Amino acid sequence: MKPRAVVLLSGGLDSTTVLALAREAGFDSHCLSFRYGQRHAHELDCAARVAQALGATRHVVADIDLRVFGGSALTSDIEVPKGRDPDDHSGGIPITYVPARNTVFLSYALAWAEVLDSSDVFIGVNALDYSGYPDCRPAFIAAFETMANLATRAGVEGRRLRIHTPLIELSKAQIIAEGRRLGVDYAMTTSCYDPAPDGRACGACDACQLRARGFAALGLEDPALAGR
Repeated sequence: MKPRAVVLLSGGLDSTTVLALAREAGFDSHCLSFRYGQRHAHELDCAARVAQALGATRHVVADIDLRVFGGSALTSDIEVPKGRDPDDHSGGIPITYVPARNTVFLSYALAWAEVLDSSDVFIGVNALDYSGYPDCRPAFIAAFETMANLATRAGVEGRRLRIHTPLIELSKAQIIAEGRRLGVDYAMTTSCYDPAPDGRACGACDACQLRARGFAALGLEDPALAGR
């Protein structure tokens, strides 16, 4: 019997690659996505397609309305920055940071892992290409893992939870190369923070630019921007 893992799946490039890596590692993947009031909710359609295509055992979408707090361009009427130089993205915490989002998401993943008798949670955080998000740093992941093993019945009983971050030290190009090695079709993913009503990527937000630069470094065109 395969070990079970909870995989946080947004429908974006990084989380899709992580799901493919979890599958390669032999895990029975249970995918968890969130409808949290994000302006780019089209990503949930992509997450559903990705979960099915990559053979997830189950895909759950949890509802949490973070718009009640706001404080981010992704959950309020604050304008999404566009046209910035990708080399300037690391200058401070961006307005697209959603306060405590990864802490909330990992807490839900931890709860589901306990129910599943799972000791493994996968998340696609990355600190190399874009280190502006404080909840994508290795120190945060290590601290959360320590907390999880203190706060759960499984941890107290000696079954340690591990949070897997296989992309944390990879560049965007390296992430894409890994996904291509595993046969990932990135055309079914989206990373855009401010897509058109039909889901088309804007091509100008920070996420779109970083993603496009990763493909370009491999001599490839981002399928999300093909034909633009």
